[in-house]
Amino acid sequence: MKISSKIDKATGFNPTKKTHQMDIATMCEKIKTNKITLPLYQRDLSWTLQKAIDLFNFQLFGKAPVAPISINEISNSSDEDVPQISFLNRELISFNEIKGDHQSVVDGQQRLTTNFKAYVNDDSFRNIVLDFSKGIFRLVQGEILKSQIPVGVLFNEKEELLLKYLEQKGTLSALFAVALRVRTKNRSYNYTINIAENLTEEEQIEWFEVLNNAGSRVTALQMSFSKLKIHSLDIYADYTEPFKQKVNGFGYEELFSPFTTNVSYPIAALNPALEVIEKQGIHNTNYAPIPSDTKEGILTKLNVTSLIEIISLTLESLERALIFVERYELRDYISRMDYILYLTGYFSFQQSKELDDYTEKLLTSWVRSVNFTNQSNSSRREVFTDLLELS
Repeated sequence: MKISSKIDKATGFNPTKKTHQMDIATMCEKIKTNKITLPLYQRDLSWTLQKAIDLFNFQLFGKAPVAPISINEISNSSDEDVPQISFLNRELISFNEIKGDHQSVVDGQQRLTTNFKAYVNDDSFRNIVLDFSKGIFRLVQGEILKSQIPVGVLFNEKEELLLKYLEQKGTLSALFAVALRVRTKNRSYNYTINIAENLTEEEQIEWFEVLNNAGSRVTALQMSFSKLKIHSLDIYADYTEPFKQKVNGFGYEELFSPFTTNVSYPIAALNPALEVIEKQGIHNTNYAPIPSDTKEGILTKLNVTSLIEIISLTLESLERALIFVERYELRDYISRMDYILYLTGYFSFQQSKELDDYTEKLLTSWVRSVNFTNQSNSSRREVFTDLLELS
């Protein structure tokens, strides 16, 4: 009987021997100095403020440890390694800055970012407080009371910020002792770190997907666009996040569900602008603004200037679509993201052309009458083709 040599090799290596613990303060300092970074393929931040609050509460009150962080340790950096980006601003890290034992987070970005935002007093956390009277971390609106301390002050890297804050509030004698105990527990809270060494990109993604097989996954779509960061275009910061903010700003955030659509919807919306700019406005049915028709393979091969032009037209068209819905009081009809995507595509083909009264009436009637429920992809493509003929 032949036995594969792979088995013999595997039994001689035990990756769990590399597991160790690291406290939050140390991890945050390493993140600040880019000693802990993210691989380029990592998607943008997805946690809501409530998820961050839940983590703070669990770290303070939980009776079990938070799940481990998975890290790829890079000992010998080269151009063949996965490029690294910093936390929060996603800036590319030069290969020359990646020294021995550099740590790259394969799984745990959301948890580490949450703690790091408090460490640097990130403005997005300004309304997350520890409410001492209620005994819980929570979100507040309006004025922060004397019995509340923002997490960015409480867990800041500089203790003097906490002292100064309590002095200004006049609560130094009342809150400092207990606040210091909370701060100390948080800073010394240990995460288990699972370490692997010098994994290839494929090995890292395989590891990530095994860890996340019941949750979000690194999709081929995300992988394709993450590479654009090398060319000074961050598809998340420069496009998908502004897209989402525009939609949310008009009150349609519930249409972005599940999480994977945070990427697939905006990328699908690029199809019409791609046809306008790269195909002289000639429409093919398989370029409809639907997630199954995303053209990441084509888009990522364009030069960055063309892609920026496509992104700009799409965001402008999205704005026009959202304003159109508001102007004609069509909000009650917008039950799915399809309405927004199709209108965005329509305005992309119109470019800067203003609609006459007759066309606006046709478009209004289309919104009121179109039905996307239980439609096949081929039917959805036909719907978009017919929509373009309204002008």
